[in-house]
Amino acid sequence: MAKTILIIDDDPVVVKYLVALFKDNGYDTITAGTGLEGEQVLKTKTPDLITLDLEMPEEWGSRFYRKISKEERLKEIPVIVISGMAGRRARRRRCGGGEARRLSLEPAGQSGVRLPHHGFR
Repeated sequence: MAKTILIIDDDPVVVKYLVALFKDNGYDTITAGTGLEGEQVLKTKTPDLITLDLEMPEEWGSRFYRKISKEERLKEIPVIVISGMAGRRARRRRCGGGEARRLSLEPAGQSGVRLPHHGFR
């Protein structure tokens, strides 16, 4: 069974790109246009990975992240922030308001989720 990635983003162009990218690499996807929609999805599904936009209507991604990081069932799900916010502004709005954590993606055999490498580190 394929791993599942929850994409939370209000930009339909970004969502379409990420869905195509992940499906082309063998992953199933679920999409949500807001953090509130993402919360509804998480009531019934537990994805292997979440991609999260920071700046969305109704609720910012950082608030969504703080909420799920407090829930025992969800707190270990890796979250990758994908946002169009400028660097300084995004750093000021760090998830959780505290120490920013860097996610290291491991080969599929180690973490279970493998994303395509495009030369970025």
